[in-house]
Amino acid sequence: MQLWLIPVFPFVGFALNGLFGRKLPKRAIDVIAVGSVLLSFLWVLKTLNALGVFAGGNALETAYVEHYFTWIQSGTLNVSIDLSVDRLTAVMLMVVTGVGFLIHVYSVGYMADEGGYYRFFSYLNLFMFFMLVLVLGANFLLLFVGWEGVGLCSYLLIGFYFLEKFATDAGNKAFIVNRIGDFGFSLAIFLVGIHFGSLDFGRVFGQIRDMPVEASPGWITAISLLLLVGAIGKSAQIPLYVWLPDAMAGPTPVSALIHAATMVTAGVYMVARSSQIYLHSTFALDIVAIVGLTTAFFAATIGLAQNDIKKVFAYSTVSQLGYMFVGLGTGAFSAGIFHLMTHAFFKALLFLGAGSVIHALSGEQDLRHMGGLRKQIPITFWTLMCAGVAIAGVPPFSGFHSKDEILAAAYHHAPWMYWVGVLTAFMTAFYVFRALFLCFFGEYRGEHHPHESPVVMWGPLAVLAALSLAGGYINVPRFLEPMFPLAEGGGDQWLVYVSVAAGLGGIALAYLFYVASPKLADSFANAFHALYSLIYNKYFVDELYDATVVRPVVDGSRTLLWRGVDVGVIDGAVNGIGHRARGIGGVLRLAQSGYIRNYAAWMVAGAILVIAMIGLAGGAR
Repeated sequence: MQLWLIPVFPFVGFALNGLFGRKLPKRAIDVIAVGSVLLSFLWVLKTLNALGVFAGGNALETAYVEHYFTWIQSGTLNVSIDLSVDRLTAVMLMVVTGVGFLIHVYSVGYMADEGGYYRFFSYLNLFMFFMLVLVLGANFLLLFVGWEGVGLCSYLLIGFYFLEKFATDAGNKAFIVNRIGDFGFSLAIFLVGIHFGSLDFGRVFGQIRDMPVEASPGWITAISLLLLVGAIGKSAQIPLYVWLPDAMAGPTPVSALIHAATMVTAGVYMVARSSQIYLHSTFALDIVAIVGLTTAFFAATIGLAQNDIKKVFAYSTVSQLGYMFVGLGTGAFSAGIFHLMTHAFFKALLFLGAGSVIHALSGEQDLRHMGGLRKQIPITFWTLMCAGVAIAGVPPFSGFHSKDEILAAAYHHAPWMYWVGVLTAFMTAFYVFRALFLCFFGEYRGEHHPHESPVVMWGPLAVLAALSLAGGYINVPRFLEPMFPLAEGGGDQWLVYVSVAAGLGGIALAYLFYVASPKLADSFANAFHALYSLIYNKYFVDELYDATVVRPVVDGSRTLLWRGVDVGVIDGAVNGIGHRARGIGGVLRLAQSGYIRNYAAWMVAGAILVIAMIGLAGGAR
């Protein structure tokens, strides 16, 4: 099958544009960057077709593995460069390469007038390469290589406008916060190697499948929780979510790629990939669900009051990722992956649509300076409305199918989780349509002259709109059933009615506040000013982290490590030796004056000294 070609195509695009892009015309850069991802997507289709995926039936009941060479051999531990495809991988490959290709096409129009054009596309291709390595890797260590690679690329792309301090700060924040999660992930990999004697997925999961479920937390729980720490960092869950909203500092296509198809889904994929481990620790599964539900609710409340259109959708991503973790934590792994796929469709559409709005308004991102744009940019309007009804869970669109799978599983796991999830769904529908109504309805409040985006930008929007509307009919849970038995759910139709009513209620309330009676929103904000201010300022979490973590570490580093250890101890010791050597040298150089009479005097003095010592030695006898 030559699976290695899937990640190699975008890597070649990265190398060509990175090395020679400065001298190439834009058209050549476009062909290399977009064409390489298209080739990767086509090779995925060819591979899955050859494996019988599109024919249905019993295709990929066991993983297809290609072995290339041994990477690490140490004692009994053998780590190889192996790539594999199973049903979970098949879903991820289609999402990553399919949505990634559309984002690359869109970027051709969005980045047309930006500096560093070749550099942007080389980074974007490298991002695709590492994400595909992450998905295709057949062992934990190869997955970790891709995991760290997408972290590096996120740093490069978020900080793409490196001449601006806000961009470099955001890139640093993403990189540093993810290192916290990655430390936990690396410890988990060490524990897996120690306890299973292998890092290969097949061998590890084969061993653990026959083990009893832990009655109380033990080393399986420890591995599960450390894996979760990594997933919390990469998939922006509480308390490490703070990097993701700031990732908006990068170009809008970067936001779409990170938030929809690649990096943030890596944590969800990793937990699903490690489902056999989690199923042997009910304690760890409960923690996954609680972390996800807390994140979903918390981020949704922040999204209610944001005015930057990209920040609204950023907090929406954090919240929807929380939904995915609820699915995983309640044992509905297939539902979590199903929502990952539908979310990739409508969230990529939301971000690319937001980019189209920003492009139309010459860089404006503040919703308070928009309004009435549905007539000026109708294609962007209608495609974004498709994304809105999908994420709000309006039937029969994609978000309805995947969200309700998760909510049903949550209800059968713990009814209170269902009700918190329903309230979160209500808030999601409200803040997404708040953004859409502020953007497209009412009077125009801006200063620029809006214009519709070119076809290279709205073409991908149209494709994503179709997927957002109809993508729910791709029966991912049934396809994944051989890997993840379907979680308990269904049979209670009223659960669906309640969740749909919550979504429609959120849309109706947003229409009332921002279209029918706009003054109501201001009145409500004034009546609950303290609460509104708390939400608008994102609960001051960034300020809290800055006061309790960032500044103490920076100040402590300057005072203790720099002035105390570096300057006081290390520099002091090195400089002290230098001063002592210079002092001795100062005395010795007196003997090297260059005057013959001084040399004669030294010789006489030396002779007298030698004679005196001989005399003393003789007298001693």
